[in-house]
Amino acid sequence: MTNENDLVLERTLDAPIDLVWAAYTDPEHLKQWFAPKPYQITECELDLRPGGIFRIRMVGPDNFDTGHGTAGCVLEVDNGKKLAWTSALGPGYRPNEMGEGCESFPMTAIVTFEDAGNGKTAYRAVALHKDAKDKEAHEQMGFHDGWGTVAGQLEQYAKTLRVNA
Repeated sequence: MTNENDLVLERTLDAPIDLVWAAYTDPEHLKQWFAPKPYQITECELDLRPGGIFRIRMVGPDNFDTGHGTAGCVLEVDNGKKLAWTSALGPGYRPNEMGEGCESFPMTAIVTFEDAGNGKTAYRAVALHKDAKDKEAHEQMGFHDGWGTVAGQLEQYAKTLRVNA
């Protein structure tokens, strides 16, 4: 269910679905892989319920800093299968003021996880935008490279959970 204003990333991750889900939905785990290195997530709040908060602070060696980050809103949680969140709304579904840079346009992310067999996970991330201009801005910020890089980091991090499980 995508349209021309959406950006899509699909990967088969070499890690079991339960560990990929844990890596994605536990704030302490998410901080380890969610930003393309050498950028880092220094703060993360994630309340896994509709209307709950999804907020990160990303910093980089080039003095990039989202500040405390605009708090997004969790829209849907299907445990182990799907997480949808948006930057257009804050916690409790309150409309957000948009910020600067990567926070300058509203976006909704729908991330799904399916068991791909043999300990692998089919991972799909769709970024929904309100129009072609926002989609293009997100694409030019490096959606495919950035989200692709972090999908690889998610895979690698989830594998460490397997070792530690």
